[in-house]
Amino acid sequence: MKIDRILANNPGPFTGPGTNTWLLDDGTGSVVVIDPGPVDSRHATAIYEAIGSRELVAVLVTHTHSDHAPLANPLARDLGVPAVGHARGPQFEPSIRLLDGAVYDVGDLPLRVVHTPGHADDHLCFRAGNVLFTGDHIMGGSSVMVEAMGPYIASLKKLQGTGLERLHPGHGDDMDDPDQVIEWYLMHRMQRHEQILAAIEGGASTINDVVEVVYAEVDSSLHPLAARSVSAHVTLLSDEGRITWQGDHVVAVPDSQ
Repeated sequence: MKIDRILANNPGPFTGPGTNTWLLDDGTGSVVVIDPGPVDSRHATAIYEAIGSRELVAVLVTHTHSDHAPLANPLARDLGVPAVGHARGPQFEPSIRLLDGAVYDVGDLPLRVVHTPGHADDHLCFRAGNVLFTGDHIMGGSSVMVEAMGPYIASLKKLQGTGLERLHPGHGDDMDDPDQVIEWYLMHRMQRHEQILAAIEGGASTINDVVEVVYAEVDSSLHPLAARSVSAHVTLLSDEGRITWQGDHVVAVPDSQ
């Protein structure tokens, strides 16, 4: 098995140094592209050059966000291979849909599909042996924006203790000791969960109010992204019966702790 990374030309506050496009080779020259990224001619050329004379089997996407999937269909058409993912998105149409537990063969290498909703409903991770391509479920050097907190926490626990040895994320550097990384993610989310509840108990009554309290030391340009994760935490807190909505405002339930 051979793994190469090609960095997309889309650095920014939400993408870090850019989207990681991964080339996974089974060791005999059969290869898949994972997360080709946004439509960009320079990045497409870099992918073509990296593939070289090897046999491309498919173009896979972990999820359909605009920094991961839009180049998949054009690349797949140009190279005559399927575009593969969990579901269609604004700029992605899968020719093959993958569900949790499926196996997609890359030559002699079985690539196992793990559905990991939370960052996005359609999010997949791909496992080759004890290596996991994590997309935006886990990122190198930072936490992630979460749209659905309950499913996200369950998806993290789903990977924990399964013998993983290395993580290849959609952004940032590779990570060793996956269980330690996953444990940090879980602890971070639970800490945020309690901070958000404390902010509401202290009088914050809207999502923006909570963001201003909990993310006070974070650059304000990132607050809109933080608001989405706060909203996911608020939904989970409501499901847990620890807070309740009164019109457009949220309040803590007495003795919820």
